Amino acid sequence: MEEYKKEFIEFMVESQVLKFGSFTLKSGRQSPFFMNAGAYVTGDQLHRLGLYYARAIHGNFGDDFDVVFGPAYKGIPLSVVTAMAYHELYGKEIKYCSNRKEVKDHGEGGKLLGHVLQDGDRVVMVEDVTTSGKSIDETHPIITEAADIEIKGLIVSLNRQEVGKGGVKCACDEVSEKYGFPTAAIVTMSEVTEYLYNREVQGKVLIDDEMKKSIDAYYEQYGAKE
Repeated sequence: MEEYKKEFIEFMVESQVLKFGSFTLKSGRQSPFFMNAGAYVTGDQLHRLGLYYARAIHGNFGDDFDVVFGPAYKGIPLSVVTAMAYHELYGKEIKYCSNRKEVKDHGEGGKLLGHVLQDGDRVVMVEDVTTSGKSIDETHPIITEAADIEIKGLIVSLNRQEVGKGGVKCACDEVSEKYGFPTAAIVTMSEVTEYLYNREVQGKVLIDDEMKKSIDAYYEQYGAKE
């Protein structure tokens, strides 16, 4: 596992973004872990988050893109910090773009904020986590109708690796199959489990034998087929 992935896992724990216990998800599933990207709130956390996204994009898709797009609402700050971090790490100017939940009918108007998409733009999409692909289903037509763009891929921070709407593949794979662009994550839940199992972080072992059994049981029921 790359060093930045190990650092990112500890960063999620330290930021109280990734928690372990018993959580009822929006889907109704009872999960032994929960990720809330809304817990990244400080300047330092957001700066570091952008750096991890930038590294993951560079590692998976290279430099062959011009725009980072983040679906509203959580994707708005993600797209901004990622564009800034990419320039910091790799010296390339990247534009940010996001959609508005409500169409602006004054000023410059429109459905998008940030960069105005142009024909030929190469776009990488960023999200916190994709559990059903709903936000991509909502925003994909918006950005593809705005201009003749090429979507280079989607990056999420954590791939939960559980079945999506189709009940067989994970949501990231469903998105890739449906829209024809690759998806990737900074880390997968299997990498998180492997790294944190019986490892102490901030004085606590978050995945002990008992929690490992709960996670394994969850994936027996909801794990996506490879």
